[in-house]
Amino acid sequence: MLAVHGHFGSSRTFASLAHALAGRVRVTAVDQRGHGHAAHRDDYGVDAYVADLAAFVRDRDMAPVVLYGHSMGGVVAFHLAARHPDLVRALVLEDAPVVVEPPVLDTRPWTRRTATLMDLGAAVIGEGIPDPAYFLEGAIRYPDGWGLPFDHEGVFRSEELLLGEYWTEWLAVRCPALLMHGTGSFVLPTALAREMAERRPGTSYVEFPGRGHWIHDDDVAGVASAVTEFLGAAGLTSERRGSS
Repeated sequence: MLAVHGHFGSSRTFASLAHALAGRVRVTAVDQRGHGHAAHRDDYGVDAYVADLAAFVRDRDMAPVVLYGHSMGGVVAFHLAARHPDLVRALVLEDAPVVVEPPVLDTRPWTRRTATLMDLGAAVIGEGIPDPAYFLEGAIRYPDGWGLPFDHEGVFRSEELLLGEYWTEWLAVRCPALLMHGTGSFVLPTALAREMAERRPGTSYVEFPGRGHWIHDDDVAGVASAVTEFLGAAGLTSERRGSS
């Protein structure tokens, strides 16, 4: 299973989930452009992310692959499945919206470097983020100090470019899909999540009552169980290369 993070994340976002799935599902994670250790780019449109992901899958001979996408990563994942069905065997979407609306989080003024990881966490909290864990999961120790794992300017552009609705792409997906939704999410309203599941045939739907946008952090055991059950029903829990 190839895991694709959302805005402000990195491949390390899925470390706990990969551990929870160990022995059942082999997880590979990717750093998307402008995130983690991936290069910063000028183009942060959806098409660029999709092209990157398609190249990643092809270059590593992973097709057809099970794609796991969180938030923006899920939007990229279902675009890939719609445009390149030969590359995707199944989709697992974690709180990935088919309609992306404002506001966006502007991290451009945020502190770029601090002396310690603790200082970086305090800086994130100072920006009004009560729990900085998601931002710190992929924190990098650069030569000039600790920093967050993303291109501040580029990711802001990426957030703005993602705004819009993607029903055409979502409904064009033909592979099996699991949509997981936290009812406390501020990104994907519950009514919209249910509509996504109802309108697209072949969509399994699991709600996590009271959980937020980062379900893999809020309830990693529950996410692992839902993923395993979905892949098992589809005959995809084997760790054979190219399957999951």
